[in-house]
Amino acid sequence: MADATPLDDLKQLEGQALTQLQQCADETALRAWNTQYFGDKGVMKAAMSKLSGIPKEQKPAFGAEMNRIKAAITTAYEAALADTKEKALQVSLTTNPLDVTLPGRAPARGRLHPATQILRQIYSIFADLGFQVYRTREVETDELNFEFLNMPAHHPARDMWDTFFTTTPGVVLRTHTSPGQIHVMREAAGKPVRVILPGMCYRNEAISTRSEIQFYQVEGLVVGEGVTMADLKGTITAFARRMFGPERQVRIRSSYFPFTEPSIEVDIDWPKDDPNRDRLTKGTGWLEILGAGMVHPNVLRAGGYDPEKVTGFAFGMGPQRMLMLKHAIDDIRLFWQNDLRFLKQF
Repeated sequence: MADATPLDDLKQLEGQALTQLQQCADETALRAWNTQYFGDKGVMKAAMSKLSGIPKEQKPAFGAEMNRIKAAITTAYEAALADTKEKALQVSLTTNPLDVTLPGRAPARGRLHPATQILRQIYSIFADLGFQVYRTREVETDELNFEFLNMPAHHPARDMWDTFFTTTPGVVLRTHTSPGQIHVMREAAGKPVRVILPGMCYRNEAISTRSEIQFYQVEGLVVGEGVTMADLKGTITAFARRMFGPERQVRIRSSYFPFTEPSIEVDIDWPKDDPNRDRLTKGTGWLEILGAGMVHPNVLRAGGYDPEKVTGFAFGMGPQRMLMLKHAIDDIRLFWQNDLRFLKQF
């Protein structure tokens, strides 16, 4: 009996491949068969590598036959795969029939970002207290961001804010919403003012669980005749109890801000039954929520008011930090990561 030729080997390979293909019972087996024959280390690649050892005059016939077999078993594989998928679909439809009378699935609805939710809650509380929302620009002049707020050039209080400077001299990204006080006072032209000024602020700080380079602030400003520290205390107490609960107690501590005099910081007592109480309050039972004070006479003058005739108070808070307090969130970076596992909780 004559020895098998390379072409005989190819025909044998074709028969073997088609036989094994017919024995594949499901899609998993079919894909395993495809990897066995057409993978990087598959049978077809190994067969093709024998071309270099075939006599020159037999190479054209071997190559042509190789291409025919490759096309034939590829066509057979694709047909078997399509047939298997169709059978699997029919089994699925039979096992789990589709009830076309059922209502369709409602698409997933978007939600307000938690930062937007807390801002709207703050707006609502102050609206009930008679405040209007006043928005100002995020790029400010050095004068409005510092000088008109009682911080002239080289004043050491400027070190409290790590400022982003632009390529235009004297223009900065605002480090706080306080420049809005000057804008609103000048626009009011001597009339009484009662506004909150929400917006984004920027500071060149190291990003951590407690600090970000951009964050929201909400500033409050009241200016008029006879405005006193008692009015400030009443406003802050009303806000704190609306935001954190009617049973909250408010504590006021002396502080320093260059644009208010006197200046205070405001704490609230944290619920004793909250398991996060000691961690949030560092064991003191009190938690700082905002800074405030009576508007400095120099700031009133910069806004066009006579401090001998009118007075005012101002306060500032971080709404994202308030949300962190209310829900025991320990990483401010979560507000910017767009992680749906975090966002869906709100």
